[in-house]
Parts: sequence; structure tokens; C-alpha cells
Amino acid sequence: MYADEGRVYIVGAGPGDPELMTLKARRVIDSADVVMHDSLVGSGILETLPEDSEVVGIGKNPRGERTTQEEINEMMAEEAQEGNDVARLKCGDPNVFGRGGEETQHLASEGVEFEVVPGVTSAIGVPCVEGVPTTHREHSSSLTVVTGHEDPTKEESALDWGALAANVEAGGTLVVLMGVGRLPDNVTALRQNGVSEDTPVAMVERGTLDDSRTVVSTLDGIVEAARTAEIEPPAVTVVGEVVSVREDVSEYLVESGASSIVRDEDTRSEPKVEVIRGG
Repeated sequence: MYADEGRVYIVGAGPGDPELMTLKARRVIDSADVVMHDSLVGSGILETLPEDSEVVGIGKNPRGERTTQEEINEMMAEEAQEGNDVARLKCGDPNVFGRGGEETQHLASEGVEFEVVPGVTSAIGVPCVEGVPTTHREHSSSLTVVTGHEDPTKEESALDWGALAANVEAGGTLVVLMGVGRLPDNVTALRQNGVSEDTPVAMVERGTLDDSRTVVSTLDGIVEAARTAEIEPPAVTVVGEVVSVREDVSEYLVESGASSIVRDEDTRSEPKVEVIRGG
């Protein structure tokens, strides 16, 4: 690296609520010459980007124009080599299915200095704010996070659905990210591998944002419940007994996206959710 080259910061923006970004993420973004952000980074965060920074949307939204990973890698390296500090902004945490590792490998191969700024992953943050702890002494002592893009029916699947199902049946929690489209397939795979149809399931759409919605059902009923509620990406799916905790706490749960903590018992607001129980 030459002295006049910039640095790339691989930054986790958190699950969507701007207040859930870390102080370091905020500082890096505010001082960056160039901000390259994914399509899933919340609009509330994008609205806070500094006016004097060059802002580049490089989201890989399947419904629109896609920027390839190779193009993103080249853009980051080129900007840094031209002397710019780059904030590569990703939703959640950059290394939880965010390709942060691939990007750091490319930067290193190009001799570009980088720093990783961790973020609150949606796998934990989203269920948490909706009253679903991913671990609980009475319900779950293990947590598994998988991508929902993986097709469970293909022969060379990278996921062992038998092992995943066994872990849920043993009391573990399974969190599926980006799994709305393959929800029926994933549910079938869990059922075929022995997970009880009565196992609680929650799906949280746009978690931590003001328009978040939560659907609660069972493994047997979640597909129809999600279809009825018209759940759309991005959404996080939680499978396991921890989902039952939400019913115990929902009366006192401050709604997602709230900008302040309400402590006066008389002014607590109801959770802004849609709950559908099926199965």
C-alpha cells in the first residue's frame, strides 16, 4: 500500500434501525469519501449519510439491476487506490452471509488496506426486538444460523437438514435468513427429518423498522400464515421453543423502531405487529 492510498472499511449497518449502528460505524461513515451501500441498508440510515460523500448504491436486488460481486470488489479497490476512504456499508454484520470475507480477500490481493467494523446481525437483533430471544436457559442452549437461499432438495446442498432438524428437536434454535421464497421447501425438509409439527415458528418482516410485522405460528401452520399475511423479504425466520417466550412478554414489549425507551407503565404502547396463529 502506498502512503497516499485510501482505506476500505467493511461496515455492518445493523438490522435497519439507525440507532442500532455502532458508534464506530457512525464515525467511519461520517468521515468516508465514498459510501457504497447494499440495497437492504435501511432508508433511515441512508438519509443520514453525509452530503459531501459520494454515495453509490451497489445492491444486488434480484428484482432490479444487479451489481456483480466482481464489480463491487473492483470498485472498492479502485476507489482506495485513488486515495479515497471507502465505507462499504452492509446490512446486519458483514460476515454473516454478507460476503465480507470474500471482499477482504480481494482487497488483500490488491494490496489495499482495510478494516472490518462489525454490526448487529439481523439473525439475533431482529428476533430480539420482537420478544424472541435466540437462546434461553429453559428453552434453548444452542443457536444455528443458516441461509434460506439454499435449496434443500438439491443433491449437493451445503446444509445438512438432518442435523439441523435433530438440533431443533434437541431444543436448539434455528434462524433462517433470506428464506421467504423457500419457506415451503425448508419447512418440508424439517418435517421430513423429524421436527414436530407443533414446533413454534416466528417470521419477522423488516425487523427493527417502524413498519415491521411478526407472524407467529407452528411449523405445520407457518407457510399458510406467512402467505395470508403476505410476508415479503427481508424477513427472519426463527424455529424453536424460544418463540413461545414472545407470548409471555408481548404485553410490555415496546414496538420495533421506537426511538426511545418508555418507562412509564401507563404510556407503554402495544407492539406494532401482526400475529397469526395457525396449525
